[in-house]
Amino acid sequence: MNYQQNLQTLFEQWSGEKVKSFTSLPLSGSERRYIRFYGSKNTAIGAFNPDERENRAFIYLTKHFLKYKLNVPDILSADLQKSIYLIRDLGDTTLFSLIEKTKTGNKFTGEIKEYYKTIITQLPKFQIASSNKLDYSKCYPRSDFDSQSMIWDLNYFKYYFLKLGGFSFDEQKLENDFNNLVNFLLRADCKYFMYRDLNSRNVMILNNEPYFIDYQGGRKGALQYDIASLLLDSKANIPPVLREEFLNYYIESVNKIGKIDKRVFLKYYDGYVLLRLLQMFGAYGYRGYFEGKVHFLKSIPYAVNNLRQLLSKNKITGNIKTAELDSVLTRIVVSKELMKYDLKNTGDEKLTVSINSFSYRDRIPRDFSGHGGGYVFDCRAIPNPGRFDEYKSLNGRDKPVQVFLESQPEAQKFLQDTFKLVDQSVEHYIGNKWTNLMVSYGCTGGQHRSVYSVEKLADHLSHKYDINIIKIHIEQDKKKK
Repeated sequence: MNYQQNLQTLFEQWSGEKVKSFTSLPLSGSERRYIRFYGSKNTAIGAFNPDERENRAFIYLTKHFLKYKLNVPDILSADLQKSIYLIRDLGDTTLFSLIEKTKTGNKFTGEIKEYYKTIITQLPKFQIASSNKLDYSKCYPRSDFDSQSMIWDLNYFKYYFLKLGGFSFDEQKLENDFNNLVNFLLRADCKYFMYRDLNSRNVMILNNEPYFIDYQGGRKGALQYDIASLLLDSKANIPPVLREEFLNYYIESVNKIGKIDKRVFLKYYDGYVLLRLLQMFGAYGYRGYFEGKVHFLKSIPYAVNNLRQLLSKNKITGNIKTAELDSVLTRIVVSKELMKYDLKNTGDEKLTVSINSFSYRDRIPRDFSGHGGGYVFDCRAIPNPGRFDEYKSLNGRDKPVQVFLESQPEAQKFLQDTFKLVDQSVEHYIGNKWTNLMVSYGCTGGQHRSVYSVEKLADHLSHKYDINIIKIHIEQDKKKK
């Protein structure tokens, strides 16, 4: 019996009625699976998660928070031997979906501001009021957001964002900077409950009340992290002035429950903002570069803008030494490559054809427009100029290489065949008012045949159609960095 059948049985046992219908909910950034079940009178969300420790942490924390009358989903039933449980159905409206629906330009509505203030008022109740009697040994994956947890996040950033994104760095110097940053952050007061992943997608709005979800990674830590996570939420894109207002409102809310020194709090706040941003970059890299989930890549430009604003403050972590990390961060905020994921609608309804050259030693380029499809052509079937000494230092944009390939009948036939296929798609896309098509040419080194093919297709299309054309020579662009 699979998890869907197990959840259906659990729902029927809990509700005392047969399932009339069910809907699988969209996947997010985890391995958990959610299904909404409908009976004649009842509805519930069924969850399947193969990670037993995470399930136990979620159920323990939920029951604990409910004792403090915090807005979290009730646990309706559970069978942890089968890795399943049922929770209250809080609907489909997240705070983020409301922001998307109501935001005008860079302005938040009064309704959204009030929701944020309500959330900010509730946050210290999780962090402080519920903390004293919380058994942190039940938290997942560790009891504390300690040096080990921070290093995990920093390595996440290093391996899944920096390395997959093609950023160079001195690994030992960067590790030293990571340790310096961690040692600084651990000087903050770290005795509170840390939600860990508080953002606009993890707040549901039901009957005009915010409800909190996805806190199963919570553990003991510093107050600064959660408010940084909420205010630096990339795609919520809270305006800087409003962030400052919300931060001050949070400090006031904390002081109504447990007194803190504002000056000391702010001393460490920007450091936790940086840590959270680096964790987010790691998540976007893993889910985007590695797993190919385009919507995570679309968050990168927002995170870059947040990092740029943070770096403008100059001293983020006092006087600790982080020269290599500073160098990496500076290159991130000036990277034009990262901003190509900024795919907001510009109002230009013309078809845009992105044409890539690449090396088969690397991965095939992905379509970051979110549409998928397009073509990948393998140029290795045509003669390779790179085998001849006089062409080795040149590329497919150089005249001698072009003359060589234009003298090869196989190369010209290959190109004409690809032109016919692309023309057919371009005309179909224009007719349907579709906006993005990607074409990629690959060869052994991404230097001669593929570059030549990109240039020729771009020239062909620009003379034949009124469209936008973007040329990306991946290997050549790497050499410029």
